[in-house]
Amino acid sequence: MGVRLSKNAVDVEAMTSGRKSAGQEENLPTVERIRKHAVTHFGYSVLILARRGMVDLPEELWELTELQKLNLSLNVLRSIPSSLGLLQNLVVLNLWGNQLTSLPSEIGQLRNLKVLFAYRNRLSEVPEELGRCTKLEVLSLANNQLAGLPASLSALAGLKKLNLSHNHITLIPGCVYTMKNLVFLELACNRLENIADQIQALANLKILIVEGNCIHSLPKMLCCLTKLELLNVDFNDLQNVPVEMHQLRGLERLACHPLDKGLHIKHNPLLKPIKDVLDGGLQALYSYLKAT
Repeated sequence: MGVRLSKNAVDVEAMTSGRKSAGQEENLPTVERIRKHAVTHFGYSVLILARRGMVDLPEELWELTELQKLNLSLNVLRSIPSSLGLLQNLVVLNLWGNQLTSLPSEIGQLRNLKVLFAYRNRLSEVPEELGRCTKLEVLSLANNQLAGLPASLSALAGLKKLNLSHNHITLIPGCVYTMKNLVFLELACNRLENIADQIQALANLKILIVEGNCIHSLPKMLCCLTKLELLNVDFNDLQNVPVEMHQLRGLERLACHPLDKGLHIKHNPLLKPIKDVLDGGLQALYSYLKAT
């Protein structure tokens, strides 16, 4: 059983794995006892409270307004209080591996936030106010129960990496197509049946992963993404490919290992002659498509 931290008192000894004895700190106010375990790392004020078995968070935590990086991962948190909005200097917020069913609307007050990890929770929705965090560059909401995203996230124009894998998404949210600075987009293991033509707007994409869905065909507009270095469409229902696919010169080869750059496509019910042509490699496919 993990330590349960009440809202009025903090067992700092449990939180900090015994780095300081209780006797050494018993005369300090609780907020100062927490602050003593914040560190400066590469110029950032960092507090790590991961793997503490926490069910609740201490009220005093929200008085540490100087914090820039806060790690609350791998606890047993079911909610984050509205007081989160007080930590307006946060640049990185790590909430992954909890039991969160929602995020507070006050998260929109974190105007300096650049990285948000909220994967492996139980989120069924994302607050509209997250769209106010316009400095966000990295957002991971993987392994949740999301069916979509609010339109307000269209404001996240600076987002570079978005992970929505292992959710319940049937259509790529419209706001994603407005995130024109994305270089990484993962939607693996959802319930997608198609990719809209608007995908061409994501001209900076280098990595697109949509494996493990129910996609029947790829739009020819996908072939406008000439910066792609990794395209994973394995384990879908693809029977053919668009003739324009030969334009994706950045893919370079057929890939097998999940992390390899290139085109991942062979694990599909591809029809002849495409299936046979692929046996000769990606360049054989491109030559065939150009001649078609």
